[in-house]
Amino acid sequence: MNKFAIALSGLLLVTFSSCVSTKKFKAKEAELSALQTKYDQIAANLSACNDDKANLNRQKSSLENDISNLNKQIDYLKQNNTQALKQLQDLSVISASQAESIKKSMENMGAKDAYIQTLQQQMAHKDSLNMALVMNLKGAVGNLDDKDINIKVDKGVVYIDISDKLLFKSGKYEITKDAKVVLGKVAAVLKNQPDIEFMVEGHTDTVAYKSTVLLDNWDLSVKRATSVVRILQNDYGLDPAKMAAAGRSQYKPIADNGTEEGRAANRRTRIVILPQLDQFFKLLETKK
Repeated sequence: MNKFAIALSGLLLVTFSSCVSTKKFKAKEAELSALQTKYDQIAANLSACNDDKANLNRQKSSLENDISNLNKQIDYLKQNNTQALKQLQDLSVISASQAESIKKSMENMGAKDAYIQTLQQQMAHKDSLNMALVMNLKGAVGNLDDKDINIKVDKGVVYIDISDKLLFKSGKYEITKDAKVVLGKVAAVLKNQPDIEFMVEGHTDTVAYKSTVLLDNWDLSVKRATSVVRILQNDYGLDPAKMAAAGRSQYKPIADNGTEEGRAANRRTRIVILPQLDQFFKLLETKK
């Protein structure tokens, strides 16, 4: 083999090795980029969950302070009643009916004390259920942009805000095909909680709306809410007795309508997980 052939063979070998290394490098780069994207999504979800947890802790701290103040009042009243009863008995000026009245008053305070403990248990249980619900919802829709869907807890109520661009075309109230994917994920979590009741609210921006069918933003917000409710009932089998539809028009903004970004944030559909007030009132009745 001559020198030229040897040199050519060597050059081809070097070039082939370089191509293979470059391809592997680019593949690793793509893999790293995908892992970084997944990490960013997980970090964003964790940050949101931490915010919700902090909010619940603040609410819990406020309730614990209220309960502590009530306990102090009860202790104070107990001491006063005990002293008053002893003084009256010592002076022999207390009647049988008065003594019985004071005794019942003290028994009622004992019942109130037990009632406060029950409320504490109920609040802790409710907080844990709400947090579990939020975690399940965020896990179900975690692959969506936080700008398009937001799940939070405020004063014991769970809110799910979905941007209108995920559900409707501009100025329309018919659900898009892509929106059914989003609603299906939310419905799957809600369906596993058969006792939950919720309201679907339609919200718009301040841009005037009018068509041959709808008169204004009131009409549009209501129609969008009922469209979502029908999908949840007809396509995903949620109990219609547990749902309500409402239109808020432009009057519950969450951002400034003076900017395009603010108007986009205000155009949304909100699912409000309603507190179980009937159970709360039953608890009050049994503890009176």
